[in-house]
Amino acid sequence: MSKKAVVWIRDDFRIKNNSALSYATNNYDTVTALYIYNKENFDNIREAQKWWVSKSLINFKNELIKYNIELELVFSDEITFFSKIKGKQEISIFWNKIYEPSQLKLDDDLIKIFEKNKILSKCFKGNVLNEYNNVTKDDGSPYKVYSPFWRIGEQIYLDSIPSKSLNVKRAKSKIKLFKNNNVPDQILPKKNWYKKFEKYWDPTEKQSEKYLNDFIENRMLKYGVDRDYPAINGSSKLSPFIRNGQIHVSNIWDKCYKYKSKNISVKKYLNELGWREFSHSLINYFPQMLKGNLRKEFDKFPWDKNAKNLKAWKNGMTGYPIVDAGMRQLYETGWMHNRIRMVVGSFLVKHLRINWKEGEKYFRNCLLDFNEANNVAQWQWVAGCGADAAPYFRIFNPILQGEKFDKQGLYVKKWVPELERVPSKFIHKPWEMETKYQEAIKTKIGSDYPSPIVVHEEARNAALKAFQTLKN
Repeated sequence: MSKKAVVWIRDDFRIKNNSALSYATNNYDTVTALYIYNKENFDNIREAQKWWVSKSLINFKNELIKYNIELELVFSDEITFFSKIKGKQEISIFWNKIYEPSQLKLDDDLIKIFEKNKILSKCFKGNVLNEYNNVTKDDGSPYKVYSPFWRIGEQIYLDSIPSKSLNVKRAKSKIKLFKNNNVPDQILPKKNWYKKFEKYWDPTEKQSEKYLNDFIENRMLKYGVDRDYPAINGSSKLSPFIRNGQIHVSNIWDKCYKYKSKNISVKKYLNELGWREFSHSLINYFPQMLKGNLRKEFDKFPWDKNAKNLKAWKNGMTGYPIVDAGMRQLYETGWMHNRIRMVVGSFLVKHLRINWKEGEKYFRNCLLDFNEANNVAQWQWVAGCGADAAPYFRIFNPILQGEKFDKQGLYVKKWVPELERVPSKFIHKPWEMETKYQEAIKTKIGSDYPSPIVVHEEARNAALKAFQTLKN
């Protein structure tokens, strides 16, 4: 056995339930951790996540020091960097999988390189409950519908032998193997809009555990109802921590599942983890959906390339308060309430008839919890062109959605402060206020807040007409 172990850190900034880190520290005296910053994975995309990764590296470096382990940072592509390591250096390399087609191919390519260079290596199960290829139909084909997929997937996980505690031992000796770089400044986005994130997030493993415990103690049993109301703190907000690996989904599942028989809300919450598993299955069995429509008939859909409307949507200036509140929450915090994600997504692809790819690209850039599987699958679900998708003719009415789930306008007024003086009667359709009343409350629609960029009924009818031409 070689003398030194390298743990390649990817999207797994955690000590607990980290298979690669646990294996290395339990089998090697000298361990170092390595993060490879490949600019191709971030340049001009995932801007918000650059901030999260930067903070995660700093925090995780401090945690690893407690175990006598250095966290080293290199700037390179993975193939070039790892190809330079030879067997005579007596290094073994371990890492956890990421379930994206490009990353799984990278794993296969690296394993071949390591074998050629006579380096011991192993990759472990990543941050999922089940590996996607373990949940298939009897004939081995993949599921395209969520319900049967998760009925089988949940049972497979429950029937699996619980893994023993993945403890991490303190390394006997510390070593630096590579040229070390300072973490934050070279990774942070060029725009300083990310500085706002620090008011809302602390990207640490410890904080993820606090969020989980607080959710279980105070909100989980009401999640089934509260999750739909954006003004209520009803969700766990664990998604950025899951995405970046501060917490493993099995930790969440195991802590929450014990309450499942007591409350339907717990089942609904665990279902969200199921949808994440389903999304990973979809992009691996149908990788073409990463670049286009899973349902190929949508390739001929007459999308509208209206740059002005797209800009208004991105900036939260559509004139529909619930839509604008969601888009502003996204830009301010790097996160958006789940129901509002559906509302703003539906508005883009149906009211504005703008290609879902534009929304997916913008979310990719702004979301701290962005991951390839969820983002693409959810956008295609909203657009009606994906697996088990909402039909295209299901069009969210942004006025009714606001009136039903934000009746008093608390969510809207938080993120669209120019409407703070508008009474709840008009908060989701402020254009209906008489001009004299607008003047009285000093909120003039068209200047203080934009008029709607489209008329709901007209936009709805145009979307249905476009869909009908697609069917024909």
